[in-house]
Amino acid sequence: MDLPRIAPMLATPGALPPPGRDAAWAYETKQDGQRAMLYLGGDGGLVVRSRSGEDVSAAYPELRALGRALPAGRAAVLDAEIVVLDESGRSDFARLQPRMGLAGSPARARRMAVSDPVHAVLFDLVFLDGRLLTGLPWTERRQELEGLALEGPAWSTPRALVGHGEAALRATREHGLEGLLCKRITSRYEPGVRSKNWIKIRNMRTADIVVGGWLPGGGRLSGLPGSVLMGQRHAGGLRYVGSVGTGWSESERTALARLLHAAEIDDCPFSEVPPVAGAHWVVPRLVGEVRYAVRTRNGLLRQPSWLRLRPDLTPEESAADFE
Repeated sequence: MDLPRIAPMLATPGALPPPGRDAAWAYETKQDGQRAMLYLGGDGGLVVRSRSGEDVSAAYPELRALGRALPAGRAAVLDAEIVVLDESGRSDFARLQPRMGLAGSPARARRMAVSDPVHAVLFDLVFLDGRLLTGLPWTERRQELEGLALEGPAWSTPRALVGHGEAALRATREHGLEGLLCKRITSRYEPGVRSKNWIKIRNMRTADIVVGGWLPGGGRLSGLPGSVLMGQRHAGGLRYVGSVGTGWSESERTALARLLHAAEIDDCPFSEVPPVAGAHWVVPRLVGEVRYAVRTRNGLLRQPSWLRLRPDLTPEESAADFE
């Protein structure tokens, strides 16, 4: 069956709906993975397309069996998030990253499917058996999706919770999950649109870090830090935990530049030299606070944003547990 190409609907960053409207919204766990549209042609085949529309099927060979999960002749287009799960069953983007971009390397993809298998989290159904479902409300699409009973070794259809948004958000925080998706239960599917009918709430953490270096900015930021290199005390040394280049106002970036220029040194202060080119090293005495999403398996802070300098803290107080 020829299936319509459908762009994924996108969520808008925001907050929980007001308590008085809570029952009008459904809540799903926000996964930390790669968004994908899955095309089941009814002949046992499966095409996986990324958010941009690129065919990435060859990167995820373990998902092929999903094409045979529906009876012969039944065709569907599913909206999903492709993740790699850690030992606790949480999505781990650091483990997924090596799997992404392997559409042109099928042999390597097959090897990695054994060591770091992916899992497709199915959360919407936009086409089924010749019917375009985008005009249906979320509740009806969800009912159709759950009716397919798509549960398998590399895919699942997690339940959504209608109402109880505060409890749902609290649960994601307590379990160390990335965040929450809030979906208006009357909402239609809007292909390619970043809609306020879907709201995403990301759980962010904060950390105290030591500045060990900086990278120059370009253009209007010439002479100013484009990003700073972060470290945290660990095992008697300063361990590199990534770089941060957002969160400053213009005046804050200028003030930070003066401090960094005054603290420049020749030798790298990190226990191991970070894999960055063109770095300027500094005496590791400036402590800052950053907001971030998760700590990756190799200790880096993902999606960091600068919050403020912490002159009240010493570098030794930036110690972190990396285990």
